[in-house]
Amino acid sequence: MAILFSTKQLFSICIILSFMLSFSYGRSPNPAFRIKAANLGGWLVTEGWIKPSLFDGIPNKDFLDGTQLQFKSVTVGKYLCAENGGGTIVVANGTNTSGWAIFKLWRINETNFHFRVFNKQFIGLDTNGNGIDIVAESNTPGSSETFEIVRNSNDLSRVRIKAPNGFFLQAKTEELVTADYEGATSWGDDDPSVFEMTIAGRMQGEFQVTNGYGPQKAPQVMRKHWSTYIVEDDFKFIAGNGLNAVRIPVGWWMASDPTPPAPYVGGSLQALDNAFTWARKYELKIIIDLHAAPGSQNGFEHSSSRDGSQEWGLTDDNIQQTVAVIDFLTARYASCPSLYAVELINEPLSPGVSLERLNKYYKAGYDAVRNHSPTAYVVMSSRIEPIDPSGLGPMDPRDPRELFPLTSDLNGSVIDVHYYNSNKSMTVQQNIDFVCTNRSAQLNQITTPDGPLIFVGEWVAELPVPEASKEDLQRFAKAQQEVYGNATFGWGYWTLKTLNNERKHWSLEWMIENGYIKL
Repeated sequence: MAILFSTKQLFSICIILSFMLSFSYGRSPNPAFRIKAANLGGWLVTEGWIKPSLFDGIPNKDFLDGTQLQFKSVTVGKYLCAENGGGTIVVANGTNTSGWAIFKLWRINETNFHFRVFNKQFIGLDTNGNGIDIVAESNTPGSSETFEIVRNSNDLSRVRIKAPNGFFLQAKTEELVTADYEGATSWGDDDPSVFEMTIAGRMQGEFQVTNGYGPQKAPQVMRKHWSTYIVEDDFKFIAGNGLNAVRIPVGWWMASDPTPPAPYVGGSLQALDNAFTWARKYELKIIIDLHAAPGSQNGFEHSSSRDGSQEWGLTDDNIQQTVAVIDFLTARYASCPSLYAVELINEPLSPGVSLERLNKYYKAGYDAVRNHSPTAYVVMSSRIEPIDPSGLGPMDPRDPRELFPLTSDLNGSVIDVHYYNSNKSMTVQQNIDFVCTNRSAQLNQITTPDGPLIFVGEWVAELPVPEASKEDLQRFAKAQQEVYGNATFGWGYWTLKTLNNERKHWSLEWMIENGYIKL
């Protein structure tokens, strides 16, 4: 006797069968299949080193958000400092250039700025006192915390700082900094309103580029970038050169497209839509990677931090906002056949992001994905260390097994580890041996029969060894391909392309076209 099903029943059966076939103890239904992905870095989440020219048109681009400045009084001979790192007065008694002597810019426009200090307060006028003393007490900047930097046109390292009362800051003594100097200057060493400025650090991320161009020009610049940097031919190239997937970094503001909060601009969601169209045409899989979470999960420019601060995960509201982003993205693309995985967050930094908070988010993010897709893999990035004792940079995971208790009950879960290996203190062969021995052992340690799949989401064949030849780079790339080819989920090269000639080995496109990598 024939059994008839309604359309709704058939749909439900298909979903259940799809779920059963897709996951068995977290393993791929095809054990031989491995992701070989190109990361589309620098596209929908800006990284200045990948495309430096993106910043060329910003007026006064030396002073972008997060720029770290130091000011040495030419009369006192010492640095401006926030006493005790903030919360009290500003003095001119700094003898070194770290910590309290660093001021991070918040850009208002090309001429006006807020200065954030070590303890995250902002310097400003003491409005409760005589109105001229400089303090670092405000947690929320306003008009009293807005300053102008005036540079000497003949020597850009010499500056004066104009306060909101119209006067210039001056260092009268080591303990007395006031905003009551008026008049012109010869920029000489006898002027207490003159400071030697040093730029100690810069940031070039999404926040910097959009806030730098401002609300009128940023939409034009960013939409041109999105429509030209990655195009359909790039997907054709990827598919034609042995790769089967792309990992696409995205930012949290995309969920508010077309009107994201300032300074971000709309349009990146349409670019992601295009990526799904191209991926389907060329039979490529897509991993959506939340690279930049609200508040920044690591303080790096590639997570769109405004000033290097790491504030993601400090509150439940922040976590819920991020879950909503994952829910939005999964709901939008769940029906697309190219959606293969959703990565809940990229490189959360330890110890600022606690394991408890991260697990709470990962469970909620996993549930958000499952609300819309029973088949998409859910990728969870291991926390990374702020300092790596091996000298390989802050990209090694803190403890790649620390997520195992969480993932043990979450079918279709994947752990992402990033293995950047180039060490300038090693020879070429030592770098290759490190991959073949150390990285292989690390990968084996986290690969278990009943555990989550493992994804080496980022690696690169860059060797900062001056004598390294093309053959050396080929061997280095091949060693990584062979080791990471054992990762049960696969690997992703960072990144597909760069427009930075000094870092061309970071471009998988360039490496393939010039015979350094064969797939």
